[in-house]
Amino acid sequence: MALMITDECINCDVCEPECPNDAIYMGELIYEIAPSKCTECVGHFDEPQCVQICPVACIPVNPEHVESRETLFEKFTRLEAAKAQGV
Repeated sequence: MALMITDECINCDVCEPECPNDAIYMGELIYEIAPSKCTECVGHFDEPQCVQICPVACIPVNPEHVESRETLFEKFTRLEAAKAQGV
Protein backbone atom coordinates (compact mmCIF):
# COMPACT_ATOMS: atom_id res chain seq x y z
CA MET A 1 0.00 0.00 0.00
CA ALA A 2 1.72 3.11 -1.14
CA LEU A 3 0.77 6.23 0.73
CA MET A 4 -0.52 9.49 -0.69
CA ILE A 5 -0.60 13.10 0.44
CA THR A 6 -4.01 14.78 0.36
CA ASP A 7 -4.79 18.39 -0.49
CA GLU A 8 -4.89 19.14 3.24
CA CYS A 9 -1.07 19.31 3.01
CA ILE A 10 0.29 22.63 4.29
CA ASN A 11 3.71 22.24 2.62
CA CYS A 12 5.49 22.33 5.95
CA ASP A 13 8.50 20.48 4.48
CA VAL A 14 8.86 17.95 7.32
CA CYS A 15 7.92 14.77 5.45
CA GLU A 16 10.28 14.91 2.48
CA PRO A 17 13.58 14.53 4.39
CA GLU A 18 12.11 11.72 6.52
CA CYS A 19 11.49 9.39 3.55
CA PRO A 20 14.24 6.75 3.32
CA ASN A 21 13.27 5.93 -0.27
CA ASP A 22 13.15 9.50 -1.60
CA ALA A 23 9.54 8.86 -2.61
CA ILE A 24 8.28 12.27 -1.47
CA TYR A 25 8.74 15.26 -3.75
CA MET A 26 7.26 18.70 -4.27
CA GLY A 27 4.44 18.50 -6.75
CA GLU A 28 2.75 21.37 -8.56
CA LEU A 29 0.90 22.59 -5.45
CA ILE A 30 1.67 20.20 -2.59
CA TYR A 31 4.05 17.40 -1.76
CA GLU A 32 3.37 14.10 -3.51
CA ILE A 33 4.47 10.50 -3.07
CA ALA A 34 5.77 8.34 -5.94
CA PRO A 35 3.96 4.99 -5.51
CA SER A 36 6.81 3.19 -7.27
CA LYS A 37 9.19 4.23 -4.48
CA CYS A 38 6.90 4.16 -1.42
CA THR A 39 7.30 1.07 0.76
CA GLU A 40 5.53 2.60 3.78
CA CYS A 41 9.02 2.38 5.31
CA VAL A 42 8.89 -1.43 5.26
CA GLY A 43 12.51 -2.57 5.42
CA HIS A 44 13.57 0.65 7.15
CA PHE A 45 11.19 1.32 10.07
CA ASP A 46 8.20 -0.23 11.82
CA GLU A 47 5.91 2.64 10.83
CA PRO A 48 5.84 5.15 7.96
CA GLN A 49 8.00 8.06 9.05
CA CYS A 50 6.07 10.64 7.04
CA VAL A 51 2.83 9.67 8.79
CA GLN A 52 4.54 9.89 12.17
CA ILE A 53 5.88 13.41 11.55
CA CYS A 54 2.99 14.99 9.61
CA PRO A 55 1.40 17.74 11.74
CA VAL A 56 -1.94 17.69 9.86
CA ALA A 57 -2.42 13.93 9.36
CA CYS A 58 -2.83 14.20 5.58
CA ILE A 59 -1.00 11.00 4.53
CA PRO A 60 -3.42 8.05 4.17
CA VAL A 61 -3.04 4.82 2.22
CA ASN A 62 -3.47 5.39 -1.51
CA PRO A 63 -6.52 3.28 -2.51
CA GLU A 64 -5.15 3.00 -6.07
CA HIS A 65 -1.94 1.34 -4.85
CA VAL A 66 -2.90 -1.27 -2.27
CA GLU A 67 0.00 -3.66 -1.62
CA SER A 68 0.67 -6.38 0.94
CA ARG A 69 3.53 -6.13 3.41
CA GLU A 70 5.33 -8.83 1.41
CA THR A 71 4.97 -6.82 -1.81
CA LEU A 72 6.24 -3.71 -0.04
CA PHE A 73 9.27 -5.66 1.20
CA GLU A 74 9.96 -6.91 -2.33
CA LYS A 75 9.80 -3.31 -3.56
CA PHE A 76 12.19 -2.30 -0.75
CA THR A 77 14.61 -5.04 -1.87
CA ARG A 78 14.47 -3.86 -5.51
CA LEU A 79 14.99 -0.23 -4.53
CA GLU A 80 17.97 -1.10 -2.32
CA ALA A 81 19.54 -3.21 -5.07
CA ALA A 82 19.14 -0.36 -7.55
CA LYS A 83 20.63 2.07 -5.05
CA ALA A 84 23.62 -0.26 -4.52
CA GLN A 85 24.18 -0.35 -8.29
CA GLY A 86 24.00 3.42 -8.48
CA VAL A 87 20.79 3.46 -10.51
